[in-house]
Amino acid sequence: MDKIPMTIGGHKALSVEYEHRTATERRRIVEAISEARAHGDLSENAEYSAAKEQQSLNEGRIQELESLLALADIIDVTKLSGTSVKFGATVTYVDEDTEDEKTYQVVGDSEANASEGRISISSPIAKAMIGKSEGDSFEVSAPGGARSYEIIKIRYV
Repeated sequence: MDKIPMTIGGHKALSVEYEHRTATERRRIVEAISEARAHGDLSENAEYSAAKEQQSLNEGRIQELESLLALADIIDVTKLSGTSVKFGATVTYVDEDTEDEKTYQVVGDSEANASEGRISISSPIAKAMIGKSEGDSFEVSAPGGARSYEIIKIRYV
């Protein structure tokens, strides 16, 4: 499989979640299942069913995290530089119609969170920005029609 690009911070966050789910959550769920079993008839035991559902969801996420961590291509953004947008760049751009200014860091899919200022490298806006420099314009197709943006600043932090 292909490597999954991610920042050091993104890898650390996934590692912390993996440790929490395997060490703490797994133990808590097993205890909840044991307690629910003690209540008797499992066929009509809502606590048991809920605990088994939690176990299934937790184990699924653990498998997903194991895959992400195994395929991680960790990129130290502080060692990157350049004048064009690439993975790890923090880009400030302005909407050419509304003059709204936004700043986002281009990161891996697993660590993207627009409300925290991180967009996925596979998002339409990031794809449109890749390779562009300060002062360049780019266009993104949106449900309401194409939107035009201009890159104001690119930095690597």
